[in-house]
Amino acid sequence: MQTNSKKTTVTVTLAALFSAMAFLVSLIFHLPIIPAVNFLKYDPMDAVLSLEALVLGPVPAILSTLVVTVIRIPFGSSGLIGALMNFLSSASFVLPVGLIYRYKKTIYGALAGLGCAVISETVIMLLWNYLITPLYMGVGRDVVVSLMLPGFLPFNFIKALANAVLTFLLYKPMITVLRKANLIPKSESVRQNKTLPLILNIVGILLLAVGVICLIVFKII
Repeated sequence: MQTNSKKTTVTVTLAALFSAMAFLVSLIFHLPIIPAVNFLKYDPMDAVLSLEALVLGPVPAILSTLVVTVIRIPFGSSGLIGALMNFLSSASFVLPVGLIYRYKKTIYGALAGLGCAVISETVIMLLWNYLITPLYMGVGRDVVVSLMLPGFLPFNFIKALANAVLTFLLYKPMITVLRKANLIPKSESVRQNKTLPLILNIVGILLLAVGVICLIVFKII
């Protein structure tokens, strides 16, 4: 049983670790996935932050999102507008994951959170792309509107879906390691029946396949 002091120390330590990992992957891994908006690049930062949301809850994950966004500013070329868009994008993905899983701590709660996160980021970022991207690109809003369907919509969807799949596939191994290290209580483990791991693996493979198909289709278009 962890005391409040130890629990706080563990939470801060894990939050710092997740923040560092999110920052590193955002610097190392960049992948343009939609030719129409090739200035937008996919990175797996949101997957790391959503893992933090599942382990520590929505508040630490959002704080880490803010910290990582600020730290990334000197390393990017998009300035404050780009930083704002990065924060909104990550927050719209991480927050649904953390909130839903907080009140339903089962594998199905995690899946529901990830599903809502994909929808949330896709829809919310379309709105903010419409409002803010003209300032970033220095073009008229009509130009941004013309890029919505061939560019911003598929990019936001594929990015969110890829991060949801990564989170889903990495959560179980990560939580196992953290429990073996006594960083989180073993009593919080999710009870699963014997067929559940097989079901989850199948779902994960299907989600990954959907993401690859979407990427191929949009690349062709």
